[in-house]
Amino acid sequence: MSLLFDSFVALLTVGICFAAFLGQRWLAQFERAATRFSRRTTVTVVCLGLVTILSRLALLPVLPVPLPAIHDEFSYLLAADTFAHGRLANPPHPMWIFFDTFHVLQHPTYASKYPPAPGLLMALGQLLGHPWIGVLITTALMVMAMTWMLQGWFPPPWALLGGSLVFLRFGLFNFWVDSYYNGAVATVGAALVLGALPRIQKRPRPRYAAAMGLGAIILACSRPVEGFIFCIPVAIALAVRLVGKIRSDATNTFRQTLLPLAATLLAGLAGMAYYNFRVARNPLELPYLVYHHQYFAYPAFIWQTPRPALHYDNPQFEAFFNVWQRACYPRSWRIWLENTPEVFWAWWTVYLGPLLTIPFLMLPRLLRNRKMLVPLAQFALCLMGLLLVVWYQPHYGAPLAAAVFVLLVQAMRHLRRVKRKDWAFGVLLIRILVLFTISWIFVETVHAVSNPLSSWYARKAQVNRTLSSQPGNHLVLVRYLPSHNVHQEWVYNEAEIDRARVVWAREIPGVDLNPLLAYFKDRDVWVVDADLSPPRLQPYGKATAP
Repeated sequence: MSLLFDSFVALLTVGICFAAFLGQRWLAQFERAATRFSRRTTVTVVCLGLVTILSRLALLPVLPVPLPAIHDEFSYLLAADTFAHGRLANPPHPMWIFFDTFHVLQHPTYASKYPPAPGLLMALGQLLGHPWIGVLITTALMVMAMTWMLQGWFPPPWALLGGSLVFLRFGLFNFWVDSYYNGAVATVGAALVLGALPRIQKRPRPRYAAAMGLGAIILACSRPVEGFIFCIPVAIALAVRLVGKIRSDATNTFRQTLLPLAATLLAGLAGMAYYNFRVARNPLELPYLVYHHQYFAYPAFIWQTPRPALHYDNPQFEAFFNVWQRACYPRSWRIWLENTPEVFWAWWTVYLGPLLTIPFLMLPRLLRNRKMLVPLAQFALCLMGLLLVVWYQPHYGAPLAAAVFVLLVQAMRHLRRVKRKDWAFGVLLIRILVLFTISWIFVETVHAVSNPLSSWYARKAQVNRTLSSQPGNHLVLVRYLPSHNVHQEWVYNEAEIDRARVVWAREIPGVDLNPLLAYFKDRDVWVVDADLSPPRLQPYGKATAP
């Protein structure tokens, strides 16, 4: 299968190059039609959003709705379930010790530790039928927001091209749309901030200032640290611009920009403070920090030193926080330098890849372009910020995607102008790049079909479906082997634990199960040996040792 796949990719590459070289007349006609369409800017934005949704739905037969697998995803899903029930947080459960799990607060409330924006969009999806619908809607909003942003920086045809590349890169085969991190929320916020800047600079309007404020609040409610870093160059550029405007027309500047921007920011900050108060019982303390104070003895930034190890009620937490985390993220500047290329590689693989890196051959011209000063500064600051954290996931850099695609489109504009004598080499190269990006959809489709889902989380989902299909309510005691992989966690629950059809609890060595069994005395009780292959599900009274 691998040989066939490689041969398919090779033939596709050759075919695309010939198509771009021999079909230039037809490609030129298509570009003229796209140019005419792009002038209808609002229609362009809406159409790209619809295409994102419809295209991903069309792929469901070969790429079904994703299953959550990573600790963080289950925490975000808890937030979505909580919001879908009309609450910001849940009261602590009296049996919380058996439900305690990664990245979930149990005190002072039962809630996700993460900022609320990703969960809010997935709550909308849950109300429509499934949390993933919220992820898909968010991805479409990201494509729309990025296209709107690019329309503020470039002529409409280039904005259409850039928005199409965003769709092709993130809307179909990417963990952006195929996971429950919902990282696209932060990119929506970043695109609103960066898209509002040139509009305010050229022609200030209250709606542009409000869009910038809304984008900043979305960043604060999704990726607050990265969002703050991303906004620094924009704030400086806006301040420089407004200082001159205030001197010449203070009243109009205040009415058109400062007032709507300040009002939006204050309203958003008030909402954040209220959320913090309901979850963490302190309007000035993020739930994320509350969780880290309770569970983490390890620092988040490279200059911090670890606290003495904490000790936990269950072996899985001991293995995760005191063994795995300290082994995978040893603290030294030498190791940080060694890991830096790995961080950059992980970021590059998700956001650009080899195809979209080609235009950055024009980087020297970008560096000489004053118009690109803000996105270049954002790229440098955000990348530096990502390198300063101890652990890294690609979705941490979600705000950075906005700046990267502004730089990418400008680099493509420079590349298109490259000529070799009378040969428009740059035009041909851009066409090959775009055609190959489009054709890569077929490559990824073949790859998806040839790699069917088979994993521990698929087996967990099967166990959950088996129990849900049976009458009555169920309590599942999860039993792990000493060799358990701490990243394969089964114990995650819904927001309303007592009303859930299936409740998951962990067996804890040395902790009496009788209070838990008495509390759920009206439920059928099961034991699942999660580390067996396949997992073994048995009635509690008949369970045997693995």
